[in-house]
Amino acid sequence: MSVTSILNNANTGLIAAQTQLRVVSDNVSNVNTPGYVRKVADQVALSSQGVGSGVEVARIRLATDRFLQAASLSAGAEAARQGVRYELYDRIQSLFGDPGGDSGFFAQVDGVFSAFASSAEDPTSSPRRQDALFKTQALFDEATRIANQIQAVREDADGRIQSAVENANNLLGQIEALNVEIARAKVVNGDASGAETAQAALVDQLAQLMDVRVTARTIGGITIRTGNGALLAGEGSGTLSYTRAGTVTGETNFNDIWVTEPGGTKLSLMDSVTSGEIKGLVELRDVEAPAAAARLAELITHVADELNRAHNANSSMPAPNRLDGRNVGQSLESALTGFTGQTTIAVTDNAGVIQQRVDIVFSGATMTVNGVAADPTTFLATLNAQLGGAASASFTDGKLSIVATNPAQGIAIADDPTTPSNKAGRGFSHYFGMNDLISTDRPALYDTGLTLASPHGFTAGQTMTFRFSSETGSRIRDIEVAVPPGGTVGDLINALNNPATGVGAYGSFSLAADGSLSFSGVGSPPLTMSVLNDNTSQVPSGITATEMFGIGAGVRISRADGFSLRTDIRQNPSKLALGQLNLAAAAGSPALSSGDGRGALLLADAGERTANFQSAGGSSGGPISVSRYASELAGDIGGKATASKNRKETSEALYTEATARRTAFEGVNLDEELVLMTTYQQAFNASARLIQAARDMYDTILGMV
Repeated sequence: MSVTSILNNANTGLIAAQTQLRVVSDNVSNVNTPGYVRKVADQVALSSQGVGSGVEVARIRLATDRFLQAASLSAGAEAARQGVRYELYDRIQSLFGDPGGDSGFFAQVDGVFSAFASSAEDPTSSPRRQDALFKTQALFDEATRIANQIQAVREDADGRIQSAVENANNLLGQIEALNVEIARAKVVNGDASGAETAQAALVDQLAQLMDVRVTARTIGGITIRTGNGALLAGEGSGTLSYTRAGTVTGETNFNDIWVTEPGGTKLSLMDSVTSGEIKGLVELRDVEAPAAAARLAELITHVADELNRAHNANSSMPAPNRLDGRNVGQSLESALTGFTGQTTIAVTDNAGVIQQRVDIVFSGATMTVNGVAADPTTFLATLNAQLGGAASASFTDGKLSIVATNPAQGIAIADDPTTPSNKAGRGFSHYFGMNDLISTDRPALYDTGLTLASPHGFTAGQTMTFRFSSETGSRIRDIEVAVPPGGTVGDLINALNNPATGVGAYGSFSLAADGSLSFSGVGSPPLTMSVLNDNTSQVPSGITATEMFGIGAGVRISRADGFSLRTDIRQNPSKLALGQLNLAAAAGSPALSSGDGRGALLLADAGERTANFQSAGGSSGGPISVSRYASELAGDIGGKATASKNRKETSEALYTEATARRTAFEGVNLDEELVLMTTYQQAFNASARLIQAARDMYDTILGMV
């Protein structure tokens, strides 16, 4: 080996040691820098024609492990998903208050029935009436507040989704820019570790928003795909796009979140991600919050319905001069068809003495009015004839009204105690809402009592537009269905279920025995259906098919904020119906008494009466009392909040462990760096001494010449 070769070898060792010492210095100075990844200088031997010619630092790389990185990114995405779900669901739980407390929403439900029980003890007490009415109104006000706040939580989630999408786009742009910088450095064999460290930190942030898969490129830099393969970076920067809905209600249809790959292919992001903050926000917005809202709406609807059931069986003293029903969403003929049993309409004076009495016996499609045969088409004329001028009945815009002719007289309705009138589980007065305590600004009951042969009342050619979505919430198809020429409910359902012009390829509608319409989506899990638009208008009520049958979860959710105490009763507590019409009263004797508290007992027991709840928010419904349903809802809300908290804590623990292992491998260990620094110093000194030895040899050789 020549002296020149010795000098070259020593010089390469000197340069390599200097580079390695610089790397160690950089590591030590960043020991407390969050997210800093330790650098490693890879040293390799040099050779020329098979002869060793020293060493060099082939590259400066980051001390990363792709398996630890993948585990950390995956755990971080899941922790972000569960964290945001718990954060927002905890807000929803707090809206209901403490389930076991005395001031929460569920305590208010019990408080309403207790207040009516107190009224039964002294029916003439105005303070007790006012207390019952105050608590009733407060309950429905609270339900409105909670329903609106749940939608506010959904609106917040929707806004955060758009912010997350914008943040993701910013991160992807920076990551792709660093890809270019890293590739450029690799071409000239430069040090790209600084750019790689910055890029790794950006990837960690991106993984909090959505689950990603990271692979190294041979030219330097990385390729990023979503968990299911959509390309985000590596061949150019992908772009996410989303437009928030603005004001959110129960019937809001949200836009899809799109990802456009660098090549221009447009995909639904929610089909490509399974975790991350965006996934958690979408799940809360589209699944968990609507489920809580749907169950609240179902509960408050039946609280109102059971109070109305009891109130319609009662009468105030004196009886009100007029009774105005609610919009039943049907023609009078359709609404009357299917009634059975017997009911009585009475005109009473201020003393409660019956002045005119009309007994109605129903028998399916026919009836008798004071013994006079009638059918649904002649019922109104026959009823008015039998009222004999003491009162008049009319049906307008889907509402039945009965008004006493003499302003000093009133109208009271009572069912026969042995064979009460009944349709779809409701008596005549209850079905038409003649003496409701709780009013609503929209249809709230969907067990209509209609059959397949009943006329639906919609005009042929009117349309409804449905949207079908996958389990992830991504849009599959929008379908417009027209009302068919046939005028029966059966014709309408057949048109809806038509596989070519209806929704039959995605699910089916079916009519239950109580007249409620339900939809079952195909697949497992089944597709979800929502209503985008409904141009139908029922004659004579003016309501849409969506409102009439409660089609889609949105319209059912919207019920919760539409209930309130009837205005005239709220303004005058004496109009609260706490007594009952005595059909067995002797002629000339009062059939109504101001001291009668039997009606108040019915109102007090309304919470314990078994009602037929519809499926809502994951609950299958079925026959259950209002109080029991409220108790189960309280447990469900609390249980889901607890489960959400447990999932959050578990995912955070996994993320902490994965991050700790990754940090232990990637982070700077001062003891290890001290050993390396000592090693590189010795290598530097050895190379320097080798140069000195070569110099001495060279001087000696020169002296010999």
